[in-house]
Amino acid sequence: MGLINKKSAIIEGQVLFQGQDLVQMSNDELREIRGLKIAMIFQDPMTSLHPFYKVGDQISEMILAHEDISKKEAFDRSVEMLRRVNIPQPEERARQYPHEFSGGMRQRAMIAMALSLNPDLLIADEPTTALDVTVQAQILDLIDRLQSEFNTAVALITHDLGVVAEHCHHIQVMYAGKIVEEGTADDIYYRPMMPYTWGLLKSLPRLGHDTDRLTPISGAPPSLIFLPDGCSFSPRCPYVFDECRVVQPDLLPIDGHHAARCHLSLEDRERIVAQEILATS
Repeated sequence: MGLINKKSAIIEGQVLFQGQDLVQMSNDELREIRGLKIAMIFQDPMTSLHPFYKVGDQISEMILAHEDISKKEAFDRSVEMLRRVNIPQPEERARQYPHEFSGGMRQRAMIAMALSLNPDLLIADEPTTALDVTVQAQILDLIDRLQSEFNTAVALITHDLGVVAEHCHHIQVMYAGKIVEEGTADDIYYRPMMPYTWGLLKSLPRLGHDTDRLTPISGAPPSLIFLPDGCSFSPRCPYVFDECRVVQPDLLPIDGHHAARCHLSLEDRERIVAQEILATS
């Protein structure tokens, strides 16, 4: 979305969206896409909404930035979007400030703002982090409903594997800034092929398992400034061997949309999954 200042960060590679490389775009070109084609829900709705402006005015501002309509028309649409995200008394709420909203209502207002121009892609960055469990479920169900209603693709960023299992169709597991495994939900949960994914799945509490402690992944994540040679997960991997410490594995296809980074042979990984991972799940 072009939110990172290129003067203070080194940005390399490509970000392809509808055949266009976003990295090569100017600020003016990105401004045309931001909000209209790609929208984002941030982790903390309190810091995402401006405390000095009324909620309806903040939604209207984005609409007016992309459409040639009157302020009244933009405000009326803001009220309608608040209604569609199930905020009660939307006309009154649109004239209130963010501090007058609860955490769940602020997140609903952010969703209303993000979807007000019917974008092609909605990025949801840990959208339920600051919310209690009941409100989390409501927000995720709301995103699911609106995704279908607006026909918008959703990229959900989360550490919650339960949320991933319930709401995502295609999954990318990341470690040290790189994708280490990707595939369908069935691929990742029933045929994981990368040791980091195994560690994530084994660290989950299991109903009916007689154990007092979870199984953590040993060690600590590496510094992104000083990454280890070879596989970034090698210092923490229980299956590491010499090649892992010197050669970075490629993201190689397994079948269909399933791919993983690992130097272990496919036969060894399938054996480990059958004997050690799924057997304890």
